Amino acid sequence: MPPVLRPARPDDIATILRFIRELAVYEEAGHEVEASEEDLAASLFSPGAVAHAILAEEQGQPIGFALWFYSFSTWQAKKGLYLEDLYVTPEARGSGAGRAMLQHLAKLALAEGCGRFEWSVLDWNEPAIRVYRRIGAEPLDEWTRYRLSGAALTAFAEG
Repeated sequence: MPPVLRPARPDDIATILRFIRELAVYEEAGHEVEASEEDLAASLFSPGAVAHAILAEEQGQPIGFALWFYSFSTWQAKKGLYLEDLYVTPEARGSGAGRAMLQHLAKLALAEGCGRFEWSVLDWNEPAIRVYRRIGAEPLDEWTRYRLSGAALTAFAEG
């Protein structure tokens, strides 16, 4: 039986944060999670919400989530859907939940008039890369992502 997908609700915040932490540990970056339940509630459910999420469930129990936001492409003059996180619990991997969430978001991107559906993956995450290649996604090898955060962001902004 395929997983049930549903929009996240405010009472899902603790589950979403738990999944974010589990994903960060899997990505060897558990120590970097700074999000709180209050931060997530504001980002997902406040009047100024900037992100969206869905949960995947089996037999009424959450087994994964996807969290995304909209970006913009000047080259296309269209918004894009950027998948920030996709996570399926270890015991539910292989159930089709990840693929179902990706397909749901692809349909949403088309319905919303998006020109792109993009995400990032760690270069060592072979299981995820195999899934992405099977669905027809292609890596953008010519692009390197840059980031300013924390003290470096503050120093640059003030300097």
